[in-house]
Amino acid sequence: MPVFNEQAVIGSVIEEILRTYPNVVCVDDGSSDGSAEAIASTGAHLVRHPINLGQGAALQTGLTYACARPGAQYFVTFDADGQHRVEDALNMVAKARSGEADVVLGSRFLESAATVPALKRFVLRCIAALSPAARRLNLTDAHNGLRVFTRPVVEEFRISMNRMAHASEIVSYLSRSSWRVAEMPVSVLYTDYSMSKGQSLVNGVNVLFDLSVRQRGA
Repeated sequence: MPVFNEQAVIGSVIEEILRTYPNVVCVDDGSSDGSAEAIASTGAHLVRHPINLGQGAALQTGLTYACARPGAQYFVTFDADGQHRVEDALNMVAKARSGEADVVLGSRFLESAATVPALKRFVLRCIAALSPAARRLNLTDAHNGLRVFTRPVVEEFRISMNRMAHASEIVSYLSRSSWRVAEMPVSVLYTDYSMSKGQSLVNGVNVLFDLSVRQRGA
């Protein structure tokens, strides 16, 4: 779980997850508030970046740390702002455990998208439509932070784009790989707090541009 200035909610988010999953890794990505202290007061593993490197870097740090833990086989990426549901993560892990998929991605659009705010719905649909990688995988939601990876995938792939473009980088990698990728419906709990932390339309377009430039070797 990447964490940046989430002191207001991170404790309750972790406690909710710990009721189901005993192994939670939080990467405090150079927060300037009390996020690290809040994490330390829970039963979660705390890893710290001394400066803010971005969500992609925090995810890679967390995955590397978790992969080094004995017996770890399935890895869930989970946003720190309280918008994801543990029950959705459980269903996605069950899909991976069944052997049907190596990677399971959450989608807000496989079922009703009525709870997704109109502007965010537009941005997310544009990103999926404009991304050749997302189209190759037949994804309906290319930028959902709730994901499940099996251990072989985590051992092979390294996130190199530190900031928000990591989501497009992951999709691009999966579209070129032989890993089996599945989408499953999830519900996102949008609150004023979580919406204030989200991406803008301009940033979503920049994410696609940044990835395009990187792939051209710029």
